[in-house]
Amino acid sequence: MCVSQCRWMGYRGPSSPALPLILLLLLPLSFLSSTPPFAQGAIHIPKDYKVHNMSQPPVMTEMPTSYTAFSPEDINLPCEATGNPTPSFRWVKDGEVFGLERTGSGTLRAVEGESLDMYEGYYRCYASNTLGTAMTETVHVIVEPQPVLLKQQKVHKRAYEGESMVLSCSPPESSTPPHIHWMDKRMVHIKQNDRVMVGLNGNLYFSNLLKSDSRDDYICNAQYSAARTILPDTAVTLTVVPSNDVVRERKPHLFHPMGSRSTVNTLRGHSVTLECIPKGLPTPKVQWKKKDGNLDETSGVVENHGRWLSFSSIDQNDDGEYECTASNTQGSVTHAFTVTVEAAPYWVKEPQNLLYAPGETVRLDCQAEGIPTPVITWSINGEPLAAVDEDPRRSVSGGVLKLRDVEFDDTAVYQCEATNKHGSVLLNTYLYVVELPPQILSSDGVLYKVAEGGDVKLHCEAFGSPRPHVTWEGEDMVPMLSDPRVSLLTNGTIELSDISHEDSGTYTCSVKHTNISITAHLEVYNRTVILTNPKEVRALRGTRALLDCHFYKDPRLHQCQVVWRKEGQKLLESSPDDKYTIFENGTLKVTDLQLDDTAPYSCEVITALDNVKASGSITVVAQPDPPKDLSLSDASDRSVTLSWIPGQSNNSPILAFIVEFREEQHTPESNWRWEEWRKVPGDFNHLQLTLYPYTTYRFRVIAVNEIGCSSPSAPSDRQKTQPAAPDYNPTGVHSDSTDPKTLVITWDEMKEYSHNGEGFQYKVWWREAKVTGAQWNHGYIKSPPFLVNNTGTYAPFEIKVQAVNSVGQGPEPEPATGYSGEDVPQDAPTGVQSTVMNGTVKVTWNRAENVRGRLLGYKIHITRLGPQVVRGRRSLGNLQHAEEREDRLERGKETDRERRVVVVHGDRTSHVVTALRLFSRYELSVTAFNSKGEGPHSPPHHFSTPEGAPGPPASLRFDSPTEKSLTLYWTPPLETNGILLGYVVQYQQEVESRDSPLQMEIISDPSVTHIELDALDPDSHYIFKVIARTAKGEGPPITQRGATMLDGVPPSNVTIIQGNTSFNLSWAPEERYRNHGFHVLYLRKSSGGRWEMSELVNSTQGFYSLTGLQPGTQYHLKILHGNNTQWESVTETIGPEPSVIAGGFAAQGWLIGLISAILLLVLILLILCLIKRSRGGKYAVKDKEDKEVDSEARPMKDETFGEYRSLESDPDEKRSDSQPSLCGESKLGSDDSLAEYGDSVDIQFNEDGSFIGQYSGRGPVPHGNESSGPASPVNAIPPPPIAPSMSSILNRPS
Repeated sequence: MCVSQCRWMGYRGPSSPALPLILLLLLPLSFLSSTPPFAQGAIHIPKDYKVHNMSQPPVMTEMPTSYTAFSPEDINLPCEATGNPTPSFRWVKDGEVFGLERTGSGTLRAVEGESLDMYEGYYRCYASNTLGTAMTETVHVIVEPQPVLLKQQKVHKRAYEGESMVLSCSPPESSTPPHIHWMDKRMVHIKQNDRVMVGLNGNLYFSNLLKSDSRDDYICNAQYSAARTILPDTAVTLTVVPSNDVVRERKPHLFHPMGSRSTVNTLRGHSVTLECIPKGLPTPKVQWKKKDGNLDETSGVVENHGRWLSFSSIDQNDDGEYECTASNTQGSVTHAFTVTVEAAPYWVKEPQNLLYAPGETVRLDCQAEGIPTPVITWSINGEPLAAVDEDPRRSVSGGVLKLRDVEFDDTAVYQCEATNKHGSVLLNTYLYVVELPPQILSSDGVLYKVAEGGDVKLHCEAFGSPRPHVTWEGEDMVPMLSDPRVSLLTNGTIELSDISHEDSGTYTCSVKHTNISITAHLEVYNRTVILTNPKEVRALRGTRALLDCHFYKDPRLHQCQVVWRKEGQKLLESSPDDKYTIFENGTLKVTDLQLDDTAPYSCEVITALDNVKASGSITVVAQPDPPKDLSLSDASDRSVTLSWIPGQSNNSPILAFIVEFREEQHTPESNWRWEEWRKVPGDFNHLQLTLYPYTTYRFRVIAVNEIGCSSPSAPSDRQKTQPAAPDYNPTGVHSDSTDPKTLVITWDEMKEYSHNGEGFQYKVWWREAKVTGAQWNHGYIKSPPFLVNNTGTYAPFEIKVQAVNSVGQGPEPEPATGYSGEDVPQDAPTGVQSTVMNGTVKVTWNRAENVRGRLLGYKIHITRLGPQVVRGRRSLGNLQHAEEREDRLERGKETDRERRVVVVHGDRTSHVVTALRLFSRYELSVTAFNSKGEGPHSPPHHFSTPEGAPGPPASLRFDSPTEKSLTLYWTPPLETNGILLGYVVQYQQEVESRDSPLQMEIISDPSVTHIELDALDPDSHYIFKVIARTAKGEGPPITQRGATMLDGVPPSNVTIIQGNTSFNLSWAPEERYRNHGFHVLYLRKSSGGRWEMSELVNSTQGFYSLTGLQPGTQYHLKILHGNNTQWESVTETIGPEPSVIAGGFAAQGWLIGLISAILLLVLILLILCLIKRSRGGKYAVKDKEDKEVDSEARPMKDETFGEYRSLESDPDEKRSDSQPSLCGESKLGSDDSLAEYGDSVDIQFNEDGSFIGQYSGRGPVPHGNESSGPASPVNAIPPPPIAPSMSSILNRPS
């Protein structure tokens, strides 16, 4: 028997809207009967429960929004609500009660005769009845007069054809911006295209003028929709004068926006339009792209002839960098937009209006999102939670309000409001603690039948508030809940599991503390059981199969049915002689099995109380039929094609065919047997067979499937081939002699099937080569190899091998050359000579005699003994330096040697050895080699390489102490190639004529690695070259381009980001300018304000936070340069700050800490990016260091320059402690900090997170235009942060 289920259940979804009160009287609380499950602890009144005229807290149905009013008719603030009793309404304006309390409708309209201005302000409506108070969001009504156009002068504009033009439109300002329409005096819109268009600001733009643009009725019409007003402006007369000259084409520029970058801040869901209006001739085309993504993946749409990129409802996915490019045949111009999308608060989870029974725990969950993250506050009946008496049962955690053990007095309307700087949203939700008398909704005296082992539910659906307590008792008056098999559901229904016969009887359900009860009767039957399950039957075709399904059922169950299904389809029972037979015990018989009987089968025994099911299967299989109709075709002396027709696969796919053969010519008939020729895939039906001469064949084919092999097919006809002489001779004929005086002839032995007849053997031929009149010798052998003795050492022979049988010989073989065994060379090459040419040596020798084998080539063994030791031609100052170097060379002589073996293949007797080191001593010897090995060495031969010009200096860097001086620092060459005599420094000023004089400084002391150049032009760049020199001349130069540093000035283009109590000032430091100290002057624009001065700020730091300001206050900011104003601006701080909710500042400390951490991280990343960008190109020595270096330099610890830190190397590469420094006191790379960059910095941070960049080890920068002194070449003083690196200035193109 079906009964209604009680609705005490969990709830997780929204409820349907409340219905009008009159429906509540007919369908009690039908507004709660939504399909989603309800919140935990909430109750839902079943439809069978009898309830009359139930009360309901107020529910807002219509609420006002903010708008602008231009007339009394515009004052209309709707406020409607439902509830029982009917709610009353009151309004609060600007925090004070406004008007009288009203009933029926709360909509507010203007009172006739009252001033419109009195309605301007902030409003909130409250709807109340005895159960609670609901309220609306605060709305703002702005009162403005009707826009009026002031009298204006007539405008006449005149321009030449091809020029650009802007016609301005400046309508009266309003809180509701007007829509601008440009029309003529006939009210016809001015036609727009890519050349003529109206901008977002209402101006009419002409990219270039045509003669046809002349007219006297360009009229700007401003349409104020909210004010229902259109204001026409004074007509503009435009006269386009034809140009006497040829109209010149112009590169594009942008009317709007100005500059190269704009920042657009917007809110989620708003409409945003990015605008690029170009001017130029021809008319430019505009293209848009998303710099940090794909434009197609955004919601942006290109409109208005490509001039607009519009977002109808922007969201966070549209946040990022956009760029417009305007181009024509003369060039292009770009503008970048940084779009930042934030969001006003919006709900992601809303609490529902629900009913609760006393004692329940209520959880109201308000979850909102927004950017910045909104703050959620709670109110009860319109009163902030802080103003309501504290209740220990109530707890609030952000957007979650919990109330334990609710009582009837807790009935109220709760408001949760989410707020951030962009706005707020508010929700009303009521909590109704209701009292309803208990009722049992299930029928009385129901009989329940159940099979043994099953489960049954005895229904006693009870409902009431507070929740009624239901008890069940058996005939023995013992409570049923003492049985672990019994479960009591929340609606009063009892569930019994694993039923046994002892459970039969009558049960009573009653509500505690009442006289309400019902009875239920339970009757237990034996369960139905399948005694024998059907099996997995595998049967051959044509047989029969039996599938068992023996079962037992309770005798009291008279109706029973056995249903068999094949592949889910019910089988119809038939007579015993037919296909399917179902016996009384449930067995299924399937006769005459065919392949289509293969399927899964199931039997199901169905009774009135239960059913049981079991499954099995039948698989019908068979071996394949043998192939048939074998035929031989395309027969020749050596091949034939065998074909066949496959037999039936018998429901098991043929996997392969086995082709067998029987050879009947060379085998006695008693020994004939079938052998497998080849196994081919099952989709083959023919095979081409390659046959051998002098053989008789018969063939047959067998099919194979997963069951097995078919019977063999009938044999094919006989195929007989004739004998023949060998078709070919053996291959691979060669000598394989290993011992001297022995010739070993071998070859690849031929397979037996290629003998082609009886009496097969090999005929071997040989004779001495290069001997006039030598006769061929031959011999016969059955298999290789063939030996010939007493032949001498490495004597050449002509050899060949021929196949022979009783029919004849194979074709005439081609002779090959073989040799008797070799021995190692006996003599060394003589006459070794060398000719030295700088870093190469040409080695010559006489041909080796008595090689005793095939000469494979020569080996030149060359050893570097070390550098030359030259004691002459040295200045007195360099003599001691050279002697110390020679001593170190002697100490490291053993480890300094380089040995090379140069292999010269073939019989050449000269070779040029390259890549020798200059100014070095070498020893060499020559050997000959053959396959047996290498002969003796020639006597040692010595030679030396000459002194050469040095390589370029390893690195070059700069420092600029003043505007007219520059110091060059370099490191010695990695390859000196001799005795270093000094350096030549060349520099030349860059001028357009390219004829400036080349200036030169000669340094005769090789230990000097820097020079200071004075009297340089600070407005020019120079090309600097440093050249090392030895006695052999000057080496290649290392070249750098650079200029001096200029005196700094304060910034003149400063960007301001306003905060509550601070201004964040940022600017782009100028390249080539030194740091300049300045102060920021600021004046509070209020009574009693006076000019104040910030601390000293460095111009190179690019950022400064001016703190300690008043919220919501206007300030005048100024930066002076001497007595002149370099920059000034008027702006104001954000404020006042919102009041702190309960919990105080500590509740929001995590948010402030998070924001501070993010700002600090962004500043650090900005500094690092600017430092990385400021590094210019410098001379990289890393590649030189990676190349092979002179081994003599390795042990020279006192003279080795080591791996100098290149100014052009990656700043992330740090010098290890093991690397030698340029000089003993150098600290380059000693600190693990930003100072390891080529442009090292010290960075300090103020308490508010801003940074101060200072010179390392330098005191505060004095006020004014003063620069640092020259940096030491040993410990260079780094520039301040984000200042342009010296190398980037030197490498900047002119």
